[in-house]
Amino acid sequence: MTAEAPVEVRVTRRFNAPPERVFDAWLDPEKAAKFLYATEEGEMVRVEIEARVGGRYSIVERRDGQDVDHTGEYLEIDRPHRLVFTLQVPLYSEAVDRVTVEIEPAGGGCELTLVHETSPEWADQSGEGWSMILDSLAAALP
Repeated sequence: MTAEAPVEVRVTRRFNAPPERVFDAWLDPEKAAKFLYATEEGEMVRVEIEARVGGRYSIVERRDGQDVDHTGEYLEIDRPHRLVFTLQVPLYSEAVDRVTVEIEPAGGGCELTLVHETSPEWADQSGEGWSMILDSLAAALP
């Protein structure tokens, strides 16, 4: 049996903050804990970010008594324009996805486009999840 080809899930969001502030939130453990893989029902347990190409991250949120670890490696870091990293959630899948975040100045703020390359079975849930994450990022920005 062959694995299905990945699909691209694309989510775009405008922010009333400069690109640098939006970009930096992704790599700052304190800020990332407020939005990245955080849910209303969960409790953030650990956020470890090694913000360099080849560096790894681990973000663990406790949901319904289970620790859900989101892990990956940073493939590209081009502040404040582009961030590329892998994403794996071992509790749910052994798959390693790729996420690209691109940020462009727009008016007095910026526009962020996120592309998540994932399996077709996770596409809908990924799109909903990233939309929620980007809404939480907007709320977390000062």
